Amino acid sequence: MQSDGNALTLQTGTGAARAMADSGVGADAQPTGRGARAIAAADAAPRRLSIGYYDPARDYQAGVQQASRPGTGTRETRIDLPAVLDAGAAKAMAAAALARTDLARERRTLTLGWEALTLAPGARITIDGAPGQWRVDRWSLEHMVVKLECVPIAEAPLSGAASPGRAVMAPDAQRGRTLLMPFELPPLDDVATTGPNLVVAATGTGSGWRRAALLASTDGGAHWVPAGDTAYPAILGTVRVPPAPARAALIDNAGYAEVELARTDMALANADPAALDAGANLAMLGDELLQFGQAASLGGTRWRLSQLWRGRRGTEAAIGTQRIGDRFVLVARETLKPLDLRVAVGGAVRLLAQGSDDPIDVAPVTTTSTGISLLPPSPVHLRATRQGDVTQIGWARRSRVGWAWRDGVDVPLGEEVERYEVEIVRGAERSVRTLSSPGLTLSAADRAAPLTLTVRQIGTYGLSPAVQLSIPSLGDDQ
Repeated sequence: MQSDGNALTLQTGTGAARAMADSGVGADAQPTGRGARAIAAADAAPRRLSIGYYDPARDYQAGVQQASRPGTGTRETRIDLPAVLDAGAAKAMAAAALARTDLARERRTLTLGWEALTLAPGARITIDGAPGQWRVDRWSLEHMVVKLECVPIAEAPLSGAASPGRAVMAPDAQRGRTLLMPFELPPLDDVATTGPNLVVAATGTGSGWRRAALLASTDGGAHWVPAGDTAYPAILGTVRVPPAPARAALIDNAGYAEVELARTDMALANADPAALDAGANLAMLGDELLQFGQAASLGGTRWRLSQLWRGRRGTEAAIGTQRIGDRFVLVARETLKPLDLRVAVGGAVRLLAQGSDDPIDVAPVTTTSTGISLLPPSPVHLRATRQGDVTQIGWARRSRVGWAWRDGVDVPLGEEVERYEVEIVRGAERSVRTLSSPGLTLSAADRAAPLTLTVRQIGTYGLSPAVQLSIPSLGDDQ
């Protein structure tokens, strides 16, 4: 690089040079001669030199070309060049740079008079008694004496063929706008939660979508706080044909559901009973958590789900409540982003996505905590057994942390204490009892008229869903 006062000029290789005398070269040099010569050890120069660049033959991906020299030394060096080059030019540039570093081991220092004031760093010179051309590397003026430090100029190497390597081509896919589907997820393990397990599944309308930043508000949009980034793209869509009501205790082989996925590149798979038992094909359909054994493509983005396991993890109350347009989310831990927010049961959360292709004025998505992850499931097996003039009422409790079926072992309580709220409605008369065990006794007077029993478990954070039983009067029961 050389400056003429107005611009910088990049000079490579040999060219027009100015001849200079070196009194330190030759047999007539005095011990205090003005010339000096130094040669560094051979291993001071790198043995291999690499140049990083951008290769147009590989869709402008980063490429590397190397040059090496024979001889001693183990050093390696790399130059990252922010330039677009073909492989041959980069190979020649690496060879030239390596040759320069090897020749630069020899340095000449010339001590000259004022006639050398016009020689600036980068200038080419020849030195009497020394072969080749030299480049001024450093210039200094001390005590009215000009001192030049020079290094040899390497001849430009011949350019040769070089392979750019194989390109790893990535599809140029559009990201599209972000689709958010937040909901409260029942616990999928046996660990009791202390706050609503609100999660959000997200994907984009384009196949190039990867992630988006989230903003959350728990006060109706008055204040927004960062909520981190979304998880990996989820498989989600909407309900087009809701499933009919069915029992949660049986496999629903008669019913089916049809869903429309967000993109054509999304797909669903089948699962055998063993895989379903291990948790495969778990999906949130509306507010019901279910599993499906068969997924058949109907063309485009439409899929039919059958062999349904309904009302999983205590969501049987949502069976048959789905409507057209409700959410469908394939539940996978790596695609769900937990929302670390302080929300009470019944509280609402608003979410905004900030992706590269998302509009500024996008409407927020709202979800409400239903308590499904905090409240105990409803009791089951509510029954009445007559024993003479009295009637024994019993039921079985369930636990939000005891979903595994273990023979001979009762499910863990999952709450601070075991308590139940029993509501007895007899005509216009209503009474409420709080019990500490799953059962009570009704006398003959209690059954003088038909009555309805409603049982809820009292959990740490609220009441479970209810289970009801209608009991006729004692006379009608005979």
